[in-house]
Amino acid sequence: MKRLGVLLSLPLLLCLLGAPVSAQPKEVVIGVIYPMSGANAQAGVDNKPVLELAADIANGAVDIPYPFYQRLKGMPGLKGAKVRLIFTDHQGKPDLGQAEAERLISQEKVVALVGSWHSAVTATASQVAERSGTPFMNPESSSPPLTRRGFKWFFRTSPHDEHFTQVMFDFFRDFQKKKGITLKTLGVTYEDTQFGADSGKVMKDLAKKYGYEVVVDLQYRARSTSLVAETQRLKAANPDVWMPTSYQTDAILFVKHFKELDYNPKMIMTQNAGHISPDFIQAVGKDAEGTMTRAPFSTDLIAKRPIAQVVNEQYKKRSPGNKDLYDFPARAFTGMMSLLDAINRAGSTDPEAIRKALVATNIPGDQLIMTWEGVKFDETGQNTGVKGIILQLQGGKYHTVYPFESATAEVIYPIPKWSERK
Repeated sequence: MKRLGVLLSLPLLLCLLGAPVSAQPKEVVIGVIYPMSGANAQAGVDNKPVLELAADIANGAVDIPYPFYQRLKGMPGLKGAKVRLIFTDHQGKPDLGQAEAERLISQEKVVALVGSWHSAVTATASQVAERSGTPFMNPESSSPPLTRRGFKWFFRTSPHDEHFTQVMFDFFRDFQKKKGITLKTLGVTYEDTQFGADSGKVMKDLAKKYGYEVVVDLQYRARSTSLVAETQRLKAANPDVWMPTSYQTDAILFVKHFKELDYNPKMIMTQNAGHISPDFIQAVGKDAEGTMTRAPFSTDLIAKRPIAQVVNEQYKKRSPGNKDLYDFPARAFTGMMSLLDAINRAGSTDPEAIRKALVATNIPGDQLIMTWEGVKFDETGQNTGVKGIILQLQGGKYHTVYPFESATAEVIYPIPKWSERK
């Protein structure tokens, strides 16, 4: 027997002794694909600290005293394996996002991907992940078709445009009842990427469903250098509500043209993105007063959620300019924490084990910084626990105005004309 033991290979001997052949991984490497430069770099710049915070929570470097976060501390499911994030910059370009996804999977050997803010980039990057059998976590892209492609490896924690647009029309209904006013006509404008095209379609479909007349239906070129013609069309039609879908540079340009051409929409209801970004608010200041947006999260609700207060304290220490949590980093954090939870429960970096754990995800709402019912994915990979809210820009900050029972401010309506603003 002694001689036989000498001849046995170590792996075979371990098997005979009942020990595992493969050791636990020492590292969990995750690829993060966001815009870190270019027109929409604000999303990547503001999200990076909160994604690093999520990794630090998993690595035991930051203590969050709530059950969900405590069970992740030190990644016990992987015997203390350390999470390492590799950040890449897609610059808002779908082809670059695709190339970065391929590089991260083939060269960096990541166990999962997270990204990519732009719906068009998310579409191409997640196709790479699907072909390779790599879990892809999407914290914020809102194009509805992303979870309707029959993908097995794609998961989205955030609401999509149909969820968001529904809450807009719910607001229109309830606001009219509350104020005794009538809203009949809509001006729908949307940029020409996947985000804009899908958002525009949803808005027009729901307008038809609820009996609103779309008097302006206008798709424009993203990152335009002039939107004067589009502004003139809106001014001529003068819809009761202007409903734009724009990234930051276009959102800023519309406000400047509105002021130059003295166009005064009575109500502005936007599809988040460029209008919620801090650099939009900084660029246009009070000129955007009264702008409303759909959102999954609001800074002014942090005080009402103890877990959000704790996470916000950590984020402010790391964020550029000591910022509070807002829409972008709040969604990024929720997506990354959901992925880390699944990897920990999987007890492995095997892609199929992680995928199965994601399918089985069930995070209760009271453990989230979001005002959602929780995180639980349906058969398409869409989180079914999402909720949308409506915010309005007042005094340089967004305030929750709907649902009315959660409101921190009353709706400003109509938006004052340029000649009446101080």
